[in-house]
Amino acid sequence: MRVLFLGSGAFGLPTLAALSQTHELVGIVSQPDRPAGRGRELAPTPIADFAIKNLASLPLFRHESVNSPEVIAALHALKADVWVVIAFGQKLTESLLSGVRAVNLHASLLPRHRGAAPINAAILAGDQTTGNSVITLAQRMDAGLVLAQSQRAIEPTHTTGELHDLLAADGPALVLGVLARFAAESPESFGRPQDETLVTKARKLSKDDGVMDWALPAAACRARINGLSPWPSVSLRVPSFADPLKVLRAGPVEPLSSAAPGTLIDRGRGHVACGDGRAIALLDVQPAGKKPMAWGAFLTGAGRALTDGLMLV
Repeated sequence: MRVLFLGSGAFGLPTLAALSQTHELVGIVSQPDRPAGRGRELAPTPIADFAIKNLASLPLFRHESVNSPEVIAALHALKADVWVVIAFGQKLTESLLSGVRAVNLHASLLPRHRGAAPINAAILAGDQTTGNSVITLAQRMDAGLVLAQSQRAIEPTHTTGELHDLLAADGPALVLGVLARFAAESPESFGRPQDETLVTKARKLSKDDGVMDWALPAAACRARINGLSPWPSVSLRVPSFADPLKVLRAGPVEPLSSAAPGTLIDRGRGHVACGDGRAIALLDVQPAGKKPMAWGAFLTGAGRALTDGLMLV
């Protein structure tokens, strides 16, 4: 099957690699190079970088708008049998999709968590299960027919970064299974509409989201830390520390007495009191200018700066 791939984020890499081995790729469409890293030098998207290094013979489109008449004409001229869209980052207009059979891999069990940050949203909401959905393209965000879904449990210590990679690895089998059905069936024949009464939204996050409210129940505090890791991440102000401390992973909820929310109650195990009489364990942190490290390694460097009874805000 002739496939045109549209994607930008790393979430689509496993599926792109699988498609390159199983189908005839006719082109790759990604976003233009963007500033990245501390030097803010221009860098290709993960998808464009993969295409340059591994699929150099294929046309690679990197336009600010794929909906311009010139780009639409160029993409349609490739005469793909199907377009596969994964974490692309631009809205695809009706003009672009006219006469095109297209599917999208989305990292949630739609209609739950439509939108820009579905993996974060699943952890933040305290969901115990998430998954992927392959859907048809629609003009409303993530509202197409559901063609296939896969499920995966969310463990208590899963971060968004870890769950991202697990769901990305689940993508190829799901997408390839849908494409296999296209040989004998149309998407309309086996796709099912989404229940609009069950829709939830996964809004785009920003650095301003990386704050902690220790008055929340322990489960919600843990979910906030893990759901915002690795970005934008929760940052804490620690007495005697000049710079904020990023917290990248929190662990199991522990019973507690009556310490005030935000109190470090067990320095050795990184236990911090929350608002429901319970505590969470800070497992992985990142001091300013250093690499991520386990709480125990952080204590070795922090020395006596941390003591039981400190308030972390």
